[in-house]
Amino acid sequence: MQNLDRDLAQFLTQLLARGVSANTQKAYSSDLQDLLTFLVDTKQPLNLEALRSWLYRMSEAGASKATLARKTSAVKSFSAWRTESGLADQDPALRLRSPKLDRPLPKVASESSLVEVFDRMLVQATADNPVGLMNHCAFEVLYATGMRVSELARLDLSDIDHERQLLRVTGKGNKQRMLPCGMRAQDAIERWMRLGRPAFELSTSPNSLLLSSRGSRVGVRQLYDVVASQLATTTLGSAGPHTLRHSAATHLLDHGADLRAVQEILGHASLATTQIYTHVSVERLRSSFEQAHPRA
Repeated sequence: MQNLDRDLAQFLTQLLARGVSANTQKAYSSDLQDLLTFLVDTKQPLNLEALRSWLYRMSEAGASKATLARKTSAVKSFSAWRTESGLADQDPALRLRSPKLDRPLPKVASESSLVEVFDRMLVQATADNPVGLMNHCAFEVLYATGMRVSELARLDLSDIDHERQLLRVTGKGNKQRMLPCGMRAQDAIERWMRLGRPAFELSTSPNSLLLSSRGSRVGVRQLYDVVASQLATTTLGSAGPHTLRHSAATHLLDHGADLRAVQEILGHASLATTQIYTHVSVERLRSSFEQAHPRA
């Protein structure tokens, strides 16, 4: 078991070297430490039978399918790495199956409800209200680009191409992509930079696009609260930034955008991840048909 402890430490080190997100590293570390504890407690070697027993025990304890799928992914990655690195003769997790997740369709805000949000936020985005300017800028950029709040928080002034209305975004795994932001988001950025950002900027402020009232880089939690508070005024009720991201993707497809283009915009590694939005669009089409067609 000491070898497994050593192997796990090396595995986590190479995850860090690969630029895997801190959240993923933390989850993998926790999941795999739990596995190693299980193997010690049950005096089992790392084999397929032990892995199935580990997952079965958690399932019986009430672990959700999502939790089991994450833990399965962690152990499959670890086991494959040990085999590829020559630390194991064979991969015991190769035949380990991940539970099939029930993927509910994401909630999507209507275009009309978002227009109302934007109109209300624009009224509050004035020279004597820098917070309103920052909030409006954040909401416009998130909806225009479909980027994650973590990506917006990391956005620097040097990432903005004002002339071409493009933003250079650093996503998961430190992968970069260029996103068009459009005229309205560009206007909101320029208003914030001209009228709002100087009110918060200090000599020690970072080069980030968005600043908090203390002059520091705006945090993900603050951006989450901005979006959640605005979406709470729509018929969606309780919703966060990922709903705004879902909405941007769905509205793009509703207006004829190519699925692969939406994949690039969202920064999805797999087209299968993006295809969930085609189901959303089909359901919206079905709903409109049933409401409007006289023979539906």
